[in-house]
Amino acid sequence: MEERERLNEITERIIGAAIAVHRALGPGLLESAYEACLVFELAERGLSVEQQKPLPLVYKGVKVECGYRLDLLVEGAVIVEVKAVDELAPIHDAQLLSYLKISGCRVALLINFNVRVLKDGLRRIVNRFPEEKLTAENGKAAEEN
Repeated sequence: MEERERLNEITERIIGAAIAVHRALGPGLLESAYEACLVFELAERGLSVEQQKPLPLVYKGVKVECGYRLDLLVEGAVIVEVKAVDELAPIHDAQLLSYLKISGCRVALLINFNVRVLKDGLRRIVNRFPEEKLTAENGKAAEEN
């Protein structure tokens, strides 16, 4: 499986797990509750999850512990940031894009559980996402990121 397909499959599985958690709990709880339940749901679905994973910053070749933590790192490849806020703001996107750059990961999901319908609280952020190659099988050109 190509890297692009693998990342897409992981994000689809994470979104499915998040929908299950949201359907069971609804909006109005603390981020920590949604995070704990999402970790449980992802593990139930056979995905490896690291919770509150420290993210060191390398500055001029020196690893600096700045207190950055990823809410979740799924399958060692997808960052998940859990929110329970009235609405997502541009700073949330900027935070995740910074995490992607620092970590070297290529895709992240920003999930705000404080919404009536979860799709309204989902954002997918990418950085250097693998392009789709033109092949005789799929018959389409490489997509822009």
